[in-house]
Amino acid sequence: MLMKINKALDILESWMPKEISEDFDNVGLLIGDPSKELRNILVTLDATEDIIEEAIDKGCNLIVSYHPIIFDGIKKISEQDYVQKAIVKAIENKIAIYAIHTSMDNHPNGISYSLAKIVGLNKTSILIPKGKKVGNLKIGMGTIGFLKSKISEEKFLDLVKKKVKNNFIRHSKFTGKKILKVAIVAGSGSFAIDDCLNNDVDALITSDLKYHKFFIENDKILLLDIGHFESEKHIKLVIQEYLKKKLPNFTILLSEKNVNPVNYF
Repeated sequence: MLMKINKALDILESWMPKEISEDFDNVGLLIGDPSKELRNILVTLDATEDIIEEAIDKGCNLIVSYHPIIFDGIKKISEQDYVQKAIVKAIENKIAIYAIHTSMDNHPNGISYSLAKIVGLNKTSILIPKGKKVGNLKIGMGTIGFLKSKISEEKFLDLVKKKVKNNFIRHSKFTGKKILKVAIVAGSGSFAIDDCLNNDVDALITSDLKYHKFFIENDKILLLDIGHFESEKHIKLVIQEYLKKKLPNFTILLSEKNVNPVNYF
């Protein structure tokens, strides 16, 4: 079946509209000619040079990336850093790169919602509503949900470790409360702590919490930092599953080289 790349992009944007992304973000088609014929698709978190090499090896000419490889302004392309190297490699090999990022952060069934389902939360809603609708979508950051029953903080940490497959979770001091109402902000979510407190949330699952955030001076909330990569790695499968349904005649692959850039010793 013949199809142009722009048709696949239309499918993505009807699912996760660019209009719901953050103003600071850089979503959409970042590199490539959308009028080219689509071959296969590679789904990844980050479109780094090794991912582009993987796309070449696997015959994929469209990379759907969660994070945008081009974020800040670029004044020259001299292959002096990983961003420039990726850009040159993609252009040389006629590979298109599409970034979905905060479109998926703000979508009610986006990245935080998907992680909430993995953890096992029910009765979910948006943590920080934007106060506006785009089409029929109520958009906003983060997800609130409930466990099936109250559990101890120790059991909650064990549950999260098991569900996200991560044995290294940083957390604030125990509050002594049972955990029932949980908020999730995939990626960096320290900005949501006050909203969690205002919503009487028992625990917040997020990442990239700075040292001083753990000095929270109350016994109202348990903060969990599960790692940036660990909080977002599931989204590749969500994107792949959606594209497989919409493009059954094309090969939709998950990147095998896209691994956590943070190493532990």
